[in-house]
Order: sequence, then C-alpha cells, then structure tokens
Amino acid sequence: MAWQELLRALCLMLIIEGLLPFAAPGRWREAALTATRINDRSLRLIGFTMLAAGALLLNLSR
Repeated sequence: MAWQELLRALCLMLIIEGLLPFAAPGRWREAALTATRINDRSLRLIGFTMLAAGALLLNLSR
C-alpha cells in the first residue's frame, strides 16, 4: 500500500512539474536560466524552505 501511495505522489509531482513547460515554455526557460545564476547558498535555502513547507503541509493534511 505504501509503495502505491509513493508512486501516486511521484506521478502527481511529474504532472505538476510538467505544467509550466507545457503551458509557457519560454517563461520556463527563463526561470531555468535565472536559477543557474543564483548562488549555491540561496538555492539550498530555497530548497530547504520548500522541503519544510511540504513536510508541514503534508503533516497538517493528515
């Protein structure tokens, strides 16, 4: 059962990640280029913030 939920979560993530390049490929490309100019420390902070927010929301949704 847990593997099925993990697979569903992965599929949902892929759908959400694919929305922007499908709907606005030019803006997605600009965002990707902007991300290459951000320093490592800032990217780590952004990544940690996203992880924490996701874990918090997941915990609150149960």
